[in-house]
Amino acid sequence: MASSNFVDYVKIFCRSGKGGAGSHHYHRSKISPNGGPDGGDGGRGSHIILRGNQQFWTLLHLKYTKHIHGENGGSGGENLSTGAQGKDVIIDVPLGTVVRDAETEALEFEVTEHGQEVIIMKGGRGGQGNDHFKTATNQAPRYAQPGEESTEGWKILELKLLADVGLVGFPNAGKSTLLSVVSAAKPEIADYPFTTLKPNLGIVKYYDEKSFVMADIPGIIEGASEGKGLGLRFLRHIERNSILLFMVPADSNDIKKDYKILANELKTYNPELMDKNRILAITKCDLADEELMKAMKKELPRGIQHVFISSVTGYGIQALKDLIWKQLNTSD
Repeated sequence: MASSNFVDYVKIFCRSGKGGAGSHHYHRSKISPNGGPDGGDGGRGSHIILRGNQQFWTLLHLKYTKHIHGENGGSGGENLSTGAQGKDVIIDVPLGTVVRDAETEALEFEVTEHGQEVIIMKGGRGGQGNDHFKTATNQAPRYAQPGEESTEGWKILELKLLADVGLVGFPNAGKSTLLSVVSAAKPEIADYPFTTLKPNLGIVKYYDEKSFVMADIPGIIEGASEGKGLGLRFLRHIERNSILLFMVPADSNDIKKDYKILANELKTYNPELMDKNRILAITKCDLADEELMKAMKKELPRGIQHVFISSVTGYGIQALKDLIWKQLNTSD
């Protein structure tokens, strides 16, 4: 998927269908020339519905669809016939899509399961026909209800990737390389910052056909929580990850400091991220010997499990998988 094809934010205008009017018809026949009311109800207007679809990974299909209008319900008819219901508009979205009100930015819905449907704009109810209003003292009511009006408004759709493991690190920390080694994902890889301009997902195979999903999030820089660099655009993708895998290269001047900067950016963005399980991977260890790694251990931050890895040689990759799998399957 080309980077330009990854869309994780769209703003759309939605209008549901108006309800159909109830009928104020009266039954007429040779046998009953002055029959009673037989007006049917109007049909409901169409809903605007979001449906989770695991085959979708982006909101690209909505990028140029700014206005979505529902179908009005049909009017009621004679012989108590109900008007046709407006056909619901169903919009498929990737799992992890959230819906916000464009004015208040309040969270309204989350779509996290395949086939899950949420109504973001309810269709207007159909009006009742005059048959509903007949009474002992009013056998021939001359009125029926109009259909309920449609609802409309601007909605913001944001995609937050659903993954077991989210890779957190500065640009050029080796995240894309790791993902390419442990999964079939083919992210762009080069020796310069911000190679990754879109999140990438990869399925990591474990023993006995077991697997977990890993997400390569574009690199964080100091000040990302304030919008610097790629900033807030991608930090939201980390919110749904079960484990945060912090990645700091072995040639860092100060691994502990770099880790603290990364952790602080996440905490500033959303303090709840600090409640997630965390692992620290020291990357690019292909040139480090055991003696050097032993010395580096003394300088690592406390309170977080760590592992030394090299995506080039494969060193420590299985140990990393084992640690991830253990944390994913350990109850709190």
